[in-house]
Amino acid sequence: MKKIPALYSLFLVFSFMISAWSQAATPVPKAPAVGAKSYLLQDFHSGQSIAEKDADQPMEPASITKLMTAYVVFTEIRNGSLALSDKVRISEKAWRTPGSRMFVEVNTQVTVADLLKGVIIQSGNDATVALAEHIAGTEASFAALMNHHAKELGLTHSNFMNSTGLPDKEHYTTAHDIARIAHALIDEFPEYYQWYSERQFTYNDITQYNRNKLLWRDESVDGVKTGHTDSAGYCLVTSAKRDGMRLISVVLGTKSEEARADATQSLLNYGFRFFETHKLYDADNKLTTARVWKGATESVDLGLDETLYVTIARGEYKNLDAAMQLQDQIIAPVSQGQALGHVVVRLADKLVSEKDLVALQAVDEGTFWQRIVDEAMLYFE
Repeated sequence: MKKIPALYSLFLVFSFMISAWSQAATPVPKAPAVGAKSYLLQDFHSGQSIAEKDADQPMEPASITKLMTAYVVFTEIRNGSLALSDKVRISEKAWRTPGSRMFVEVNTQVTVADLLKGVIIQSGNDATVALAEHIAGTEASFAALMNHHAKELGLTHSNFMNSTGLPDKEHYTTAHDIARIAHALIDEFPEYYQWYSERQFTYNDITQYNRNKLLWRDESVDGVKTGHTDSAGYCLVTSAKRDGMRLISVVLGTKSEEARADATQSLLNYGFRFFETHKLYDADNKLTTARVWKGATESVDLGLDETLYVTIARGEYKNLDAAMQLQDQIIAPVSQGQALGHVVVRLADKLVSEKDLVALQAVDEGTFWQRIVDEAMLYFE
């Protein structure tokens, strides 16, 4: 069997002029300078960073931690081990937890649904600890569960020591990791994510208001979470959607509630004003067909295993080009999902995105005669 050569680059080039596009490209200024220790502005669909500063620097997240807490709780509900109607006993430890509170009372029974709203809308530390203890027995065990799910989500610079975000020198995360958690919440749990847009919640005859000021200022904002401790500063994770484009903003370590809101608003306005996101290809759709040697069939369909989005400067869509790069010789057997090339998207000389082209179906090894014939033909390739 001859060795498969490296990927070759000239196979097929095509442009994305699906419809007429006459709008001139908009000049893109530098991202606004905001007063935060770390920040990230990212497109939800493409995952591309639009603006960032020290986004991989481990930071104290304060109550932003509760995004990870909620993700674990939602996962337990999805897996069937927990229900929104389940009653949770409030321990003395939960009741005594310092910081922001839902004002649950010790030894009372509170539903999971109410506690989740207390966590999400009121940022109640008492509600957070109550859920953690109910799910894992102790908050420390729940933190271990948080770290397990963090690894599954691909969080590479995070470590959780508690469910609330109260200060601990070993409790940290990054803007990139926080954006990944927010993305997972929006993508996997839309039925619960809507709670992040609620402006107030009343429990035990006490009404408290969501601390995310942008829910009142910007109708495109539908979440996500605030955080504050003296050591972490004022933090805010926000998601907003305008004309089908969703952005996630993470701002960490500002000096005040107003500063975190203003910094976030500046980033969101910048992203929506100067950038746009396009879906180029759906997952599992045939993009091309490749020759398969020594197989039960002579060809295999190739496509992407995930939908491909790109985020570019406004007005540049007409200048996008894509090239498919395939292996020179593909030898059976081929497994479904096997990477056999790449789709490379460029804007002028800038690489915008590169994704694997994968086999959309398996191809078994051919008969003895098919293999002999193809072996002979390969010598003339």
